[in-house]
Amino acid sequence: MPNLPRFAAISDQLTPIQKVGQLFMPAAFINDTEAEIQKLERLVKSHHIGSLCFFHSRASAATNFEGKKVVIHNEDSYERLIYLIERYQKAAAYPLLIAIDAEWGLAMRVENTPQYPYAITLGAMQNQSELVFEVGKYIAKDCKKAGIHWNLAPVVDINLNPENPVIGYRSFGDDKEVVTEYAKAYRQGMRSEGVLNSIKHFPGHGDTATDSHLGLPIIDKSKEVLLENELFPFVKLLDEDLDAVMVGHLAVPALANNNRVSASISQEIMTDFLRGELGWNGLIISDALNMHAISKDFTEKGTLELSAFKAGNDVLCFAEHVVEGIEHIAQEVDDLRIQLSFERLWRLKERVIDQAANINASPTKEHYEQLMAKLAKKSLTELHGDVESIKKFRELGFRTLQIGKQSGYFIESLSLGNNEKDQVLISIVPRQVKPNNNFGFSGEELDALRKTLNSGTAIMYLFGNPFVLNLLPWKKALAVVVVYQDFKAFQQNAVAHFHGKSLAEGKLPVTLKNQDA
Repeated sequence: MPNLPRFAAISDQLTPIQKVGQLFMPAAFINDTEAEIQKLERLVKSHHIGSLCFFHSRASAATNFEGKKVVIHNEDSYERLIYLIERYQKAAAYPLLIAIDAEWGLAMRVENTPQYPYAITLGAMQNQSELVFEVGKYIAKDCKKAGIHWNLAPVVDINLNPENPVIGYRSFGDDKEVVTEYAKAYRQGMRSEGVLNSIKHFPGHGDTATDSHLGLPIIDKSKEVLLENELFPFVKLLDEDLDAVMVGHLAVPALANNNRVSASISQEIMTDFLRGELGWNGLIISDALNMHAISKDFTEKGTLELSAFKAGNDVLCFAEHVVEGIEHIAQEVDDLRIQLSFERLWRLKERVIDQAANINASPTKEHYEQLMAKLAKKSLTELHGDVESIKKFRELGFRTLQIGKQSGYFIESLSLGNNEKDQVLISIVPRQVKPNNNFGFSGEELDALRKTLNSGTAIMYLFGNPFVLNLLPWKKALAVVVVYQDFKAFQQNAVAHFHGKSLAEGKLPVTLKNQDA
């Protein structure tokens, strides 16, 4: 990889059109064809591309919005990622910034890499900023080892809508103070390892029922309400530790002169409000420009990229029409504006690329397991019932009912119950973490759960998204315990809790749609 020139030197070397190329962040797919890899190499080399954002494959969530493509898993994706980063860096005239969405670790995009708890799980912990810092630090170590400089995280959207199809489990919860505190700790953990951050999705994607991958969400709230809620974490986190703000694809008329235009292409929201009123002078990065919330409205190649840049974005993530976009921006935007965005990007490069080779020791398997055990204990939540009701249930005897994607330890450890007993211990592991299609449960499975819960003789342990409970009459159970993850450490702690050997220290970080279900 070539050395990175200082800004003062490079600023005079590059032409305006080459500087525009630096502001583009095309998608790079880990599991791609050789022809597509060579195509991206040529693009990087010939158009001075400044950064890449890695995704699993062209069939993954990045382009598979309707979920109709079959994702083929590759056990060697991690090795492939490292190999491709090296190839693309060799193709670049100047070092690329390598980015990825690793909100809960590289596992968000890459098989066989460490997975950390979802933000909703961390949000269940009470006063545990130090543990959230450790999560951010561990994720940053994993990123840095792979050659990644920029984790496009954390999510600071407040989880205000149980129907939200795209944020949900990715948010720390519905308490704006907790969201802000834990996002700051996560970010500081990453910074301690020299990995860049980006809070998202400005101006707040938490209270939407529309998936911006598919359509444009609209937030019809007053500016005062937004500042009190959705905008609260963003305003609090605009400080010296922040590297970038990612602007989402959602319309917020109160911030855009009552126009129902996406924030990601709104000058009123990015330039006038975020920069002018809130005073943010750092880098702004767009959410993926291939998302249908905006991409479907621009039929001429390059015009979306031009609109997004003119509105206030500095870096254009997942731009699909790079060459045309570069040409439009170079022709229609003045050199001073291009220079400002170029400097913001290059300063970030200076911050992280020179030190990227200084990799601190990666977390060992033992360290990872110790952290998982702590997170499991601090997040486990007794939503309904208590220790005494579980103790009585245990002593009277029970049978077990498994629903969903079981991975073994919890139910295997407790499945010696008497099958003739009326009491039922339910273990639920949702097949998917997102709420569409009832979290992947069949109608028959939901009917069986509802019937068992309505009997009033069941205890339920939920290893997944707590919004699953919106589908169930959970208050009819003797006890409901939310474990959030099905990692081995979380299952082990759940077993200990059932036997009365571990306390539930967490609190549900969201409000269920129907608390009286």
